[in-house]
Amino acid sequence: MSSLFAIFGLGPMEIAVIVVIGILLFGRKLPDMGRYLGKSITEFRKGMKGLEDDLDHPAAGAGQPTGGADQIRPPQRVAATAPKFEDAPAVPPQV
Repeated sequence: MSSLFAIFGLGPMEIAVIVVIGILLFGRKLPDMGRYLGKSITEFRKGMKGLEDDLDHPAAGAGQPTGGADQIRPPQRVAATAPKFEDAPAVPPQV
């Protein structure tokens, strides 16, 4: 563990100061921040694993039909209309 901090050139006093500043700044939110950090690392690892799987097996299921889920559908009609703006005469800026 000491080799990790030796990379950054931090001694025990510097680490203690950083920990105290972190506790003062984040206080009660520190457990939540740790939880969010853990979740984000887990999601990142899952994404990397999926990417590695795609690179290892790029053609897995490429020739198999998926039951129509990938079929092209015609565009759907939207019943919404564009907003209508009334043409107002341009007012020159007053000096």
